[in-house]
Amino acid sequence: MKGFNIAIVGATGLVGQEFIKVLEQRRFPMASVSLYASDRSAGRKLYVEHQEVEVQETTAHSFEHIDIALFSAGSEISLHFSPIAAQSGAVVIDNSAAFRMDPQVPLVVPEVNPEDIKGHKGIIANPNCSTIQMVVALNALHKANPIKRVIVDTYQSVSGTGAAAIEELNTQTKLVLEGQSTVPHVYPHQIAFNLLPEIDVFLDNGYTKEEWKMVEETRKIMHAKDMAISATCVRVPVYTGHSEAIHMEFTDPMTADEARRILAQAPGIKVLDEPGVSLYPHPWSVAGSDEVFVGRIRQDASHPNGLAMWVVADNLRKGAALNAVQIAEETVQRGWLGARR
Repeated sequence: MKGFNIAIVGATGLVGQEFIKVLEQRRFPMASVSLYASDRSAGRKLYVEHQEVEVQETTAHSFEHIDIALFSAGSEISLHFSPIAAQSGAVVIDNSAAFRMDPQVPLVVPEVNPEDIKGHKGIIANPNCSTIQMVVALNALHKANPIKRVIVDTYQSVSGTGAAAIEELNTQTKLVLEGQSTVPHVYPHQIAFNLLPEIDVFLDNGYTKEEWKMVEETRKIMHAKDMAISATCVRVPVYTGHSEAIHMEFTDPMTADEARRILAQAPGIKVLDEPGVSLYPHPWSVAGSDEVFVGRIRQDASHPNGLAMWVVADNLRKGAALNAVQIAEETVQRGWLGARR
């Protein structure tokens, strides 16, 4: 297969650097890789396939010979540069929230709705990290027994906020252990040894924007506009890996054993579920892994058609960079890249 010219926008961020790792590890066919960021980061050098590549400032001319542009630089940058990149002939895979709910833009998790890629008009949206891992687990069960209602509570790591949040957790943890007081900067309150039920801004309906993303994105990805969904998203003092407690109401009863069998055979999922020996997924053990891990599968005692499960994934990989690269792989393999190719 001929190599493709790749651009990474936001290359110096946590997800941008993870893009590089995933592309290398999956041996994506790359003819060239161009790294872009803000003017503050221009001039930095990162290694791509053992070669130093200098980070350049993102401009309107950055995409003239690019086939695939991977964006993870925030909604403002995406809104400005993604259309420019698409008009230049590149296929944009955008990790921000800028285009996710645009009806003209596919919102894709390859294990769930790869066919949606076909209708792209130059831009494909990568879903929210917490949504991605949930729909991978939900979809396998939903295909066997339609899900009517979902209640999810998330426990999301600080790396989902970025490098500054990781540093804040480091600094605050040290200060607390030394008996000193902390001053929060990234979060509204201290995150060390604490939990914050506030991710993104609060909306008029009482939910946070992060919680409402999970509602709307799940319905769009799964083509389930009538699915009842409620989410509570919590930031926890964990470095990498998002965890989710999910309760589902099915159309018909489903046993925990049946759910385990379905999930064990589903793509992108690994079942770890032996409570007798304390075997279940947790963020420390799944960091650096590509799969969505599922455990604690059990009957929901509150509903005869209910099941509960515990879902964990690396938010920087499957929740962001890996999913985007998988979208790129599907687009290439199915011949949906566009006119240039």
